Amino acid sequence: MAHLTNTAPTAELQALDAAHHMHPFTHGAGLADKGVRIMTRGEGVWLTDSEGNRILDAMAGLWCVNVGYGRQELVEAAAAQMSELPFYNTFFQTSHVPAIRLAERLAQLAPDPLNHVFYASSGSEANDTNLRLVRTYWEMKGQPQRKAIISRWNAYHGSSVGSGSLGGMKGMHAQGGMPIPDIHHIDQPNWWSEGGDMTPEEFGVARARQLEQKIEELGPDTVAAFIAEPVQGAGGVIVPPETYWPEIQRIVDKYGILLIADEVICGFGRTGNWFGSQTMGLRPDVMTVAKGLSSGYQPIGGSIVSDEIASVLGGDEFNHGYTYSGHPVACAVALENLRILDEEGIVTRVREETGPYLKERFESLVEHPMVGEAKIVGLMGSIALTPDKAARAAFAADAGTVGLICRERCFANDLIMRHVGDRMIVSPPLVITKDEIDTLIERAWRSLDEAMAEVEAQGLMKPAAVA
Repeated sequence: MAHLTNTAPTAELQALDAAHHMHPFTHGAGLADKGVRIMTRGEGVWLTDSEGNRILDAMAGLWCVNVGYGRQELVEAAAAQMSELPFYNTFFQTSHVPAIRLAERLAQLAPDPLNHVFYASSGSEANDTNLRLVRTYWEMKGQPQRKAIISRWNAYHGSSVGSGSLGGMKGMHAQGGMPIPDIHHIDQPNWWSEGGDMTPEEFGVARARQLEQKIEELGPDTVAAFIAEPVQGAGGVIVPPETYWPEIQRIVDKYGILLIADEVICGFGRTGNWFGSQTMGLRPDVMTVAKGLSSGYQPIGGSIVSDEIASVLGGDEFNHGYTYSGHPVACAVALENLRILDEEGIVTRVREETGPYLKERFESLVEHPMVGEAKIVGLMGSIALTPDKAARAAFAADAGTVGLICRERCFANDLIMRHVGDRMIVSPPLVITKDEIDTLIERAWRSLDEAMAEVEAQGLMKPAAVA
């Protein structure tokens, strides 16, 4: 049996990677010149690379390794299911036990009346499903003109053509013919960067009311749904003001449009509850799930939909699905992952112990001279880098220049923090301990110091001119 434990020199693997492997969201030639960092093992919140360095993964992979690396129970669940039924589809009037049991468990965990699951293999696929699902729902209700879906700038809902259009990442829209028709965007609730002279409370209401303005502009009878993350993840962990979500809920209720909560990042304990919708007090009609559903051990996603939507769609054939919808191995692993989260009390621990502790430690980073804001919900947080705290100023350099410098210093200090523009973000495995949180903050502080020294040395510690 071929065994892929690393025995090759790092340089050889880097050369092979550069020769044959195309990376997501990456400047290929630039990476080939630099050489990839090759991860070889994982345990808990720690990764080991091909040079033997031990790295604290404060991003849980891509927001997904909720139960941490190295959980043998998930390996055994996959092996047992592979031995029994490695694959069968759920087309053609068939099903299998893992898909049935996982759908039952998700219905138990999701807020009422979300009791039905349409499976996918990723959040991108699930949001593509949602695009067709909500439009088909309105068609079956005799309102085929309801095609418009409203999202937010700087939202992330996936990178396929459909899900990438739903998102509001302008860099993505610049490539490949996105967005597709009938997708519309309103501004994000990012008070730090866009709030001007308003209080956070005033700003939250103002940004929410852009939804109402957009609905009226498009015509209320043409709008199918509003899609949003409870907390924007890849957009920089943008925590909306407390006034934002109650006003959004009022508006979708008033106009009778569907609310899609993209829980791909926020779901399965990340915010201290099973779902971010519960943390933020939302009543969605559809929830998109993936990532933490299996802690990344298997690719799986899905749309959890309300009784009403399932009832309407069940009245005719929904011509949609994927080969791996409800893959038995992925479902078996997800079930075991949910058992671990539940029986080990991990979600409760995030809410009551490690979440509050990380909040206290993480918010102390605002004392650093280059940090203007620290925002956190559960175990997802961000800091805004700035040359002038009082003015909430951006840097004169191109957006992301300083963030990348800081990210590189983190990586050099064996800490994986990600930068989104000039925000630094964290989303560690939910099993992180208080001692490991202390290590995270110590390494973050050291990296900020080193980054600031480099920023000053390059003459970049200057605010952008105010327009």
